[in-house]
Amino acid sequence: MIRILVASHTYIVDLNCEKLRELAEFKPEIEVTIVVPKRWQPGGIQNKIIETKPRREENFRVVPVSNFSQNHQGLLIFGSEIISLLKEFKPNIIQVEQGIKSLAYAQFITLNKFLGLKAKNCFFTWWNIPYKMKFPYSWLENYNLSHTDGFVAGNQDAADIIRDHGYTGPIQVMPNLGVDEKLFAPVPQPELATQLGIKSDEFIIGYVGRFVSEKGILTLIKALSRLKDRCWKLIMLGRGELQQQIITEMGQAGIKDRLILVESVPHAQVPRYINLINALVLPSETNYEFKTLSAVGWKEQFGHVLIEAMACKVPVIGSDSGEIPNVIGDAGLIFPEKDAIALENHLRNLIEKPDLVKKLGEKGYQRARAKYTNKALAKKLLDFYEQIL
Repeated sequence: MIRILVASHTYIVDLNCEKLRELAEFKPEIEVTIVVPKRWQPGGIQNKIIETKPRREENFRVVPVSNFSQNHQGLLIFGSEIISLLKEFKPNIIQVEQGIKSLAYAQFITLNKFLGLKAKNCFFTWWNIPYKMKFPYSWLENYNLSHTDGFVAGNQDAADIIRDHGYTGPIQVMPNLGVDEKLFAPVPQPELATQLGIKSDEFIIGYVGRFVSEKGILTLIKALSRLKDRCWKLIMLGRGELQQQIITEMGQAGIKDRLILVESVPHAQVPRYINLINALVLPSETNYEFKTLSAVGWKEQFGHVLIEAMACKVPVIGSDSGEIPNVIGDAGLIFPEKDAIALENHLRNLIEKPDLVKKLGEKGYQRARAKYTNKALAKKLLDFYEQIL
């Protein structure tokens, strides 16, 4: 038997569990238990505390456990009932997805040793900005790294940073969440297009995500202001602190009438809007004003909306911030972050070349299906676990 225990606040959302559910279905001898906090407050637009519920399907289950800290990844630790769960399940693999500096990872490492489980310790991190540690974070990181048997990096920069901090063991680079190819698939949306006033001759540019400065939205507006001579509209799906500034700047540029603003919708409805788009843009920008308790800075850690668009055969344009170029590969277009002229050129190219839109849409679709579905990620994760076992 391969018994895998994964602990993370990420899996309080059922849809986020699909990769691990797929993992449990590969072989009958695989058992997967996910430990999630019983109460969690995600923050942002989700301003309420989520009470998680247990879930069980044959050799796959989600177990809510009482927790201390309800909204900080690094400070999360679990209640005493985690001990009886570990003794009962006896995992071969323990993966904690709260980062290398997390108390939860130290807790599981210590319990693994104390209970004599002899499980392999693994962690997951997205963190992709170099940092220097001060006590007590330096001690915590050293403790965790010295007991790590393998780790999953959400992007290549995260892998390189942990190597620079002295880790020499196995690493797998992959996101922790895949794309649901049944939900995100190319399906025309003529009724929704009519409802939103979209005409057949209009090229639809899309942005999906938070309306915040680090996502590069103002650079996108500058690029679009240089494309008044072309027939296009911009769909923006999301919300955030920049919303009024977006409306104001598009008004000043004389392109406000081309904006279709859609407040955040349920995740299951997002594919309908993506399927209206002729090109999705993720213009993220590195930002050193962002701060946590132990590090400074932010750059794009993955860009999940990219693989959702690719799965819908929508060509993607991304800046060179963080992991974006690695996600897109040769299946889309890349421009230097904050470079509105380069972004304008890419958009103009797609507007003027329908064959290029079709070609990139197909390449992105094949890339998403091969690398980023939940099943593809589950297979990659299983291969990694078998390697370290």
